[in-house]
Amino acid sequence: MKFEEGLSKLETIVQTLDSGNIPLDEALTLFKDGLALTKELSKRLDEVEKKVEILIKKEDGTLEKKPFLQEDV
Repeated sequence: MKFEEGLSKLETIVQTLDSGNIPLDEALTLFKDGLALTKELSKRLDEVEKKVEILIKKEDGTLEKKPFLQEDV
């Protein structure tokens, strides 16, 4: 499943749970599915973040590769 598909599915789960119009057993199942999906999507984001590098231009005009840090955002 693509990341975007997983995110869309998670949004659908949240909307369904927010509606409050489903039986408790079904809500619990959806909640568990949502937690698993959140964990998977978070893992994928962490993996991508490790791969992303930012090119920093140094004073002498050369480029330096640095790891992407969440604090840099």
